[in-house]
Amino acid sequence: MRKLAKVVTLSGVLLSGAGFVATSPVAALPQTLRPTLEAANQQHQTPQQRWVARQWRERMDTPLASFMEDAAQRQTLLTRLYQEARLAGLPPDLVLALIQVESAFKADAVSSAGAVGLMQIMPFWVSELGLPIDDLTDPPRNLRYGCTILAHYLAIENGDFTRALARYNGSLGQTWYPERVMHAWRDTWR
Repeated sequence: MRKLAKVVTLSGVLLSGAGFVATSPVAALPQTLRPTLEAANQQHQTPQQRWVARQWRERMDTPLASFMEDAAQRQTLLTRLYQEARLAGLPPDLVLALIQVESAFKADAVSSAGAVGLMQIMPFWVSELGLPIDDLTDPPRNLRYGCTILAHYLAIENGDFTRALARYNGSLGQTWYPERVMHAWRDTWR
């Protein structure tokens, strides 16, 4: 499934996950791919997969509490983040580390460069991949964009996390940003 996600256009992944049917040429998916994507989005977890996800959420709840007070909000975010990361073939704890570095878990964060939300998505991605109604401050939508974009960069860089993270940040060729994310991953989320 991971290879399939890398082959599918980013817009197709974003739109199919949102339940939209692609109508523009940019977002068009080959008909043979659509059933596979829909099945992946509606995939039912086995009891073992649910248990693993629950164990992960319980482990991540404690470190996340230092960023988010509300327990219900933490569980909602962890559940959605786990789903989006797994759908994109990413380690969920890496996504937590990236969010820690990018926005400190503030869904309404806006950077000086104009990046928005938890994963600090640049608004141009909406016109490239999504729909005009997409709200980048909406955590589920922001997670979908961020995980999809990071998975794309990881595929381009053949699994090299350092280069993929540098691309995500727009600092390819430099290591300061990937090092910050990797330190957060190691020190807080692993």
